[in-house]
Amino acid sequence: MPELPEVETISRTLEPVVRGRVIAEVELLYRPLLRRGGRKDLDALRGQRVLGVRRRGKMLLIACESGRTLVFHLKMTGQFLFAGATEPRDKHTRLVMRFEDGANELRFRDVRKFGFLLCLEGDPMAACGELACLGPEPLEVGFAEFAALIARRKGRIKSLLLDQTVIAGIGNIYADEVLFDARIHPETPASSLGKQAVGRLYESMKKILTLAIAEKGSTLQDYRDAEGKAGNFQFFHKVYDRKGESCVTCGTPVRMMRIGGRSSHFCPKCQRKKVKRKR
Repeated sequence: MPELPEVETISRTLEPVVRGRVIAEVELLYRPLLRRGGRKDLDALRGQRVLGVRRRGKMLLIACESGRTLVFHLKMTGQFLFAGATEPRDKHTRLVMRFEDGANELRFRDVRKFGFLLCLEGDPMAACGELACLGPEPLEVGFAEFAALIARRKGRIKSLLLDQTVIAGIGNIYADEVLFDARIHPETPASSLGKQAVGRLYESMKKILTLAIAEKGSTLQDYRDAEGKAGNFQFFHKVYDRKGESCVTCGTPVRMMRIGGRSSHFCPKCQRKKVKRKR
């Protein structure tokens, strides 16, 4: 599933191409894609100018002149691509946005059909529960707020990083990479982390996500940006999807375990699990 770095990259490649263009038509090819709003709401976008594109968590927001906002969640296989109007459509194309200039059209493609679209009127943060419930952005949150979020939670730190209501945008890939960089075992109870460990976690979160955005995200299977280009950060992964391979730091084989039904990759030596001593 595209995570913060991938969705941010898509936003950055979409924004300069669509901002300022006037929508001629939004054609919905797969009705279940539109989770909120109806075809009449999409029809109301005709003649409206695109004001901008931005990311919130793992969601992509396209703001329009009419006060409506299109909110896309790409889920597992959602992709945006530009194509000429005469180019054949892929069978997995679910939505097409055409513009009055006729230069090209924006297509949303989703092989597994898990992605969804919301067509909202007014302030999207107020109108959309999926957005309203999100925690702070990891690249914007201050240390004091972050430390308070960690201190209040008793669950395992890996599960906490994946909880979008706590911190928005981090998924399995970057949770594993951040925890490795911070030298924290994924099963560590969040509330047990000392000030130094929380500080490492905070700095690693900022560092790994910034580097991943600079490398245009991680392409493992389907992910491409709006220009059709793959990301490069997969070549910098140190533990994610490297089960059995040697740790790049100490040479110990990377392990994989299940936490909350999700795979977690870690180095058992660099990320030692603290064992409580019996009194």
